[in-house]
Amino acid sequence: MSLNKVMLIGNVGKEPEVRYVDEGVATAVLSLATSTRGYTLPNGTVVPDRTEWHRVLLWRKLAEVVEKYVHTGDKLYIEGEIRTRSYTDKQGRTHNITEIWANNMEMLSSKPQTQQQEQTTPAAPEKCPF
Repeated sequence: MSLNKVMLIGNVGKEPEVRYVDEGVATAVLSLATSTRGYTLPNGTVVPDRTEWHRVLLWRKLAEVVEKYVHTGDKLYIEGEIRTRSYTDKQGRTHNITEIWANNMEMLSSKPQTQQQEQTTPAAPEKCPF
């Protein structure tokens, strides 16, 4: 038995790239930053914050939601699996890529201020409906 599962909470680094392939199937790629806080060792050595960047791929309905609602700086919860692939560029160099293939996403950023003012109760984090 084996398990390939990743769960991330982070911020979108730039506007997602959305494309439509094979008879209108939506795909989205986004960069997600996760951070680990720095700390100070007992001897005074400072270990700085560490940020990891993740390439996240989303398909079909998730990609359509990303196209409509996800923007730079938004906080997301992503659940999926890690996949690796390699390719050879025009100069003959081999590149390895690690990606997260998402199968679940929740939007954790609060709604824009104008929408919050229209509501009588505080906004809860949005959940993807599928």
